[in-house]
Amino acid sequence: MGFAHSAATRPHIAATGILVLALAFIDARPASAEVYRYVDKRGHVHFSDRKLGPGYQAIGKRHDATLSANSTATREQLNALILDTAQQYQLDPALVHAVITAESGYDPEAVSHAGAVGLMQLMPATARRYGVHDRRDPADNLRGGARYLHYLLNRFETLPLAIAAYNAGENAVVKYGHQIPPYPETQAYVRKVLNYYRAY
Repeated sequence: MGFAHSAATRPHIAATGILVLALAFIDARPASAEVYRYVDKRGHVHFSDRKLGPGYQAIGKRHDATLSANSTATREQLNALILDTAQQYQLDPALVHAVITAESGYDPEAVSHAGAVGLMQLMPATARRYGVHDRRDPADNLRGGARYLHYLLNRFETLPLAIAAYNAGENAVVKYGHQIPPYPETQAYVRKVLNYYRAY
C-alpha cells in the first residue's frame, strides 16, 4: 500500500487507492456533529460523537474539518514524534494522524468505555502484545499503535480492512469473510478514518 509500502513492492496498491477514495466520498458527512461527554467514577472524561449510555451528555457541536485549539496545539507538538514513528513502521504519517484523530482527538489521557487508553486507544491485550508499558505515554502508545497498524495492513492488505480490524478486532474481519464487519460502529469508524486520511 502506498500507505504502508511503496507501490513498487505492492502492485495491487493502485486499485486499493481508488477503493479508498471511493469509500471516502461515498459517505461524506456534514462538517459538524453532536459531541457527548461522560465523566466516569474515576474522574476520566470520555467524548463520543454518539450517546453511548445514560451518563453521556450533549455538550455541543464538533466541526470535523477543524480540530479544537487544544487538539491542534497537541497535534503540532506531537507531529515530529508521529512522523518518526510512522517512518519507523513504514506508515503514511497522514494515516497515523487520521487514526489518532478518530480514536482520541490527540488526548493522551483519553479512555474509552471499553477500556482503551491513550492517543491510539490501545486495549490492555494489544499493549501487552506490542510491549507498551504506559498507554498514557505518547511515545510508548504511538509505538504500539503503529506496530499494530503496520501488522494489520500486512495481514489484510487493504486499508479499509486494516482500519476495520483496528476497530473491531482481527477475528471479526476474518469471521465475516475478510469484509468490513456489519457493525454500525465499525462501518462508521472506517468511513471516519478514511475521510480524515483524505483530508490530511
